[in-house]
Amino acid sequence: MGEDLTLPVPETLNATYAVACAAPIADPGELARDHVARRVGPPLRDLVLGMLDSPMVTLDQRPAAGFPPLPAGLLAAYRATSGDLASIEAASHLLVVRAAYRPGWPPAHEWAARAIAGAVGAALSAPVIDVFTPQVLPLDRLERSLPDPGGRIRLVDWMLLPHTSGPRGFWFTTQGLARFGLPELQTENVPPSLVEPWGRLLNGLARRVLDLWLDALRAGEQPVTVDLPEVVSVGLHDVAAAQGADEPMRREVPVRLSRGDAETPVLAVRAADDGPDGLEALCAALFGAPSAHR
Repeated sequence: MGEDLTLPVPETLNATYAVACAAPIADPGELARDHVARRVGPPLRDLVLGMLDSPMVTLDQRPAAGFPPLPAGLLAAYRATSGDLASIEAASHLLVVRAAYRPGWPPAHEWAARAIAGAVGAALSAPVIDVFTPQVLPLDRLERSLPDPGGRIRLVDWMLLPHTSGPRGFWFTTQGLARFGLPELQTENVPPSLVEPWGRLLNGLARRVLDLWLDALRAGEQPVTVDLPEVVSVGLHDVAAAQGADEPMRREVPVRLSRGDAETPVLAVRAADDGPDGLEALCAALFGAPSAHR
């Protein structure tokens, strides 16, 4: 029984966004600089413009047929509108915005690429696709997801929590922690009655694990590996923080993390005591009786 999980730290993280254009852009760089300067407030604006003029950001415009087709089915599953799907299907060109940065805080690769793609999409009234997810990002939601002047974000704006049903319950796997260099979190066989509270708990756990990860990366020069505790406490304040809110109550519960296999870079999540009613007991201890799971 180990007390720590040793996770590799990637040398570089990459973000990719696409803008579906009805016609080619004469000068994508000039358009991006102009509209980032207009639409993005400081201090994020300075970071984005600095990266835009560096090798860390690339703008790749080609005829749409020059890229692999965007997955219309997945985009629709993640709530793309029929209008967005039609615009993507009709797009003559795609502008792909890529950014690279080291792991740690701030996640400048994601902030810069999303802000640039959003500014260009707003200028052209064109759909912006987050290729990582993949999903279409409506402009209001995209702009709301960017950091405030204090550098704060809501983790739920950068992470999805899809779940699928199986013969013994639901499978949950986060989709977003990899943006920061972490494995995703996964839980199997969640009872149908726990779908909502377990989703909230996983959001909070993702926030807690991300905080531990970033604390380790702040400690000095970028390490090759980071040790995270095998047993992690997640509290109501973590659940609130994932939503960008505060929670004064410090109620917490422990969960146990374990590594997936080499081909599946996930951290499996289960109750620390791993009893037969572990998930139900955790949700009840954190959120109260089942009737309170709203």
